[in-house]
Amino acid sequence: MPAEFPARVEIVVEIPRGSRNKYEFDEKAGVFRLDRVLSSAVFYNFEYGFIEGTRADDGDHTDALLLIDEPTFTGCRVWARPIGVLDMRDEKGNDFKILCVAEGDPHQAHVERLEQVRPHRLVEIEHFFLTYKLLEDKTVEINGWRDTERALEILRHDRAAWEREAAGTA
Repeated sequence: MPAEFPARVEIVVEIPRGSRNKYEFDEKAGVFRLDRVLSSAVFYNFEYGFIEGTRADDGDHTDALLLIDEPTFTGCRVWARPIGVLDMRDEKGNDFKILCVAEGDPHQAHVERLEQVRPHRLVEIEHFFLTYKLLEDKTVEINGWRDTERALEILRHDRAAWEREAAGTA
């Protein structure tokens, strides 16, 4: 784990931008599995994955949305910088999505805060999450975007949960 955490995180990409396939990492087996194909006429308009070394309140790794100009691939590991968080709720409860920019993408190098992302890009991401489960008869509640400091707070909380789990005190 880099010493710079949570200002620098390692994202494991589960779903490349442009895909309708929802892949999930199976921690026990150490493989990526196809969870489902999205039933709505939408696709992931960002890279989607998780942040290594974290455990969110839902029992999974902390979710990450990655802004990068070119799609990567399932299993790709990307060093990234958190810039904000999408505050959501789904059928399982709070569901935070940490928005990050790829360190290796020069087109994202200037982005350090949520306000530097094109506003329409943020609306597109919200729209994706509002619609991607509609035909599965599941609802999602969007509570809005939060700043970098809130994203870092969530990451610190989720890293502490991961460390407690690793130590056997969770």
